[in-house]
Amino acid sequence: MINPQLKKIILGLTLPIIICLIWQYLGELPQLAGLLPTPSKVLLGWSDWIFAKPGMGLNPYLGTWGANVSYSASRVFQGFLLACVIGIPLGLMIGWSRLVSNIVDPLIQSLRPIPITAWLPFSIAIFGIRDFGSIFLIFLGGLYPIVVNTTQGARDIEKNLVRAAMMMGASQLQLLRRVVLPASTPSIFTGLRIGLGVSWTAVIVSEMVAVKSGLGYVLWDAYYVGRMDIVLADMASIGAMGFISDQIIVLIQNKFLSWRILQSH
Repeated sequence: MINPQLKKIILGLTLPIIICLIWQYLGELPQLAGLLPTPSKVLLGWSDWIFAKPGMGLNPYLGTWGANVSYSASRVFQGFLLACVIGIPLGLMIGWSRLVSNIVDPLIQSLRPIPITAWLPFSIAIFGIRDFGSIFLIFLGGLYPIVVNTTQGARDIEKNLVRAAMMMGASQLQLLRRVVLPASTPSIFTGLRIGLGVSWTAVIVSEMVAVKSGLGYVLWDAYYVGRMDIVLADMASIGAMGFISDQIIVLIQNKFLSWRILQSH
């Protein structure tokens, strides 16, 4: 019998493999040749980008994959961590306190529809072409999903839990720490996963303009010089990094919410 985890991996890879096979076949047709590099050419370019020794030949991308992934991942981590530190407590307070909600929520809801790209000129004007400009945009991208989902989680708490805690003499701080936060945890993790995905989008957008390193910078530079194999390899790298970071959040979520997993079984 096939291991359930192995079966899950096989099923997850089936559709991408089918798409790549169709893409390879169509890319080799004379009518479509040259429009896009085939998967085999993308893999070759990706391999050189990862494993080749930097400085060999005229290809500026040789061996620079690891460094650029590191730059992007570091910025995502810093911006997303800042969004968590501010967004989770803020969402809990908005969802729990009517006063805080009336004061803060209108501002959050008015800023939330502004796309990350609209913040680019502001970021460059304030922070210049530096890392913190990118981190600021990542922070904004991750903040709103975290705040909104945490707020909803705090508002949806079973009222009987609150009444029971109050009858036992719990203070407002104890209610927030012992009742509101645990009950809101599923919604918080939903916000974290959405926010992390937006953070990876934000880092690519910011690196195209606001900094001169990272996967976003390579993506735009490779497009500019016509290296579509590197462009597609870069896109695949972004997807892979986003998937890995999301799975890390899922592992943490499963640890914190093990009681829900046991209930579901």
